[in-house]
Amino acid sequence: MDVLHEIFAGILVELDDELQPRSIIPEVCDALYAVLRDTYMKLPTSSSEWQEVASTFSTAWNFPNCLGALDGKRFLVINPSNSGSEYFDYKSHNSVIMLALVDADYKFLYVDVGAQGRASDAGVWDRCNHRKYLEENKLKVPGDASLPYSDLQSPYVIVGDDAFPLKTYLMKPYPGKQLTADQRIFNYRLSRARRVSENAFGILAAKFRVFQQPINSKPEFVNKIIFAAVVLHNFLRVNCKAHLPTDRTGLTAMAVDSSP
Repeated sequence: MDVLHEIFAGILVELDDELQPRSIIPEVCDALYAVLRDTYMKLPTSSSEWQEVASTFSTAWNFPNCLGALDGKRFLVINPSNSGSEYFDYKSHNSVIMLALVDADYKFLYVDVGAQGRASDAGVWDRCNHRKYLEENKLKVPGDASLPYSDLQSPYVIVGDDAFPLKTYLMKPYPGKQLTADQRIFNYRLSRARRVSENAFGILAAKFRVFQQPINSKPEFVNKIIFAAVVLHNFLRVNCKAHLPTDRTGLTAMAVDSSP
């Protein structure tokens, strides 16, 4: 309860005293994000913190040296005025894209919000700061480490699907159907770890019903709503786990059903 009191006090400080009714939603979303982001929405800042993320992935999903699951989520929107086909995506919807890195407990470590629906996940990733910082070694990612029960040294990686490029820091499944037994096992293990991001999207959409239909608002307001929902999601994962799904085997259907 003390945590909630501190949060609401912070929100009141952030809100404008002359707040007009028509602007209350974006103003409140801004206040929520400003108050919660430093505590509940931040990347690890040291090698030991990244190793904690990887340790949880290894324990929960049997995939070692994993720093997060990467995926994109499309939030449906009413096509903004004078935007043409900029927001029209490959599923014939109008949408805004959120690219997210998710930890083993369905918390968002990093999000990039606001790309127009016509873009691809790989295109958003190519332009986002997280990729740039990874390639420039600015995130204090640990060096190579031994795999379990082996002397083989392997880099720490994030995991994604076929949409993303294969890198030393980004692992994706083996392509094709003619795979060896070891390759099929690897793809299965990677898929289990990668689905964490889809499950997190499913929890987010189930908890915040605004995402279950097209959002009728300006693009900049849609972005504010998404950022606020993400930090609230992380807050709930940390403080109110009893009120959210925790069954690691029963979330895939939710993620698929709620993912446009």
